[in-house]
Amino acid sequence: MQFHFNESAPLYQQIASQLEEMIFTGGFDEGSQVPSTTQLSQQLHINPATVLKGMNILVDAGLIEKHRGRGMFVRTGARQKIMEERKDSFYKDYVKTLLVEAHKLGINKQHLVELIERGEHDGTIKD
Repeated sequence: MQFHFNESAPLYQQIASQLEEMIFTGGFDEGSQVPSTTQLSQQLHINPATVLKGMNILVDAGLIEKHRGRGMFVRTGARQKIMEERKDSFYKDYVKTLLVEAHKLGINKQHLVELIERGEHDGTIKD
């Protein structure tokens, strides 16, 4: 985990975002334990209350759960939930904007598909 103390996002949000990213990318498997508040606060030299606040964001989102006396664990279905939320955000943040701009430019659906295919073939998208 890396934190940018000069970033506008508060540290607890950065913690939540980075833990979420690790769940999404497989850094933490579903059912696995995430590092404790104490471990993270010591490792990152951050106040334990700040770490806990970030972790509670993920608890509230249904991505991790507290097991009393044992720690916090990634919930079953967390990765899929993150993926669905990100797809929804992708649609709202990118696709809708793209469609509005395409409409303004007079780009129809077929031309838009051609542009996407052009991006696939010109090296814009790399496997």
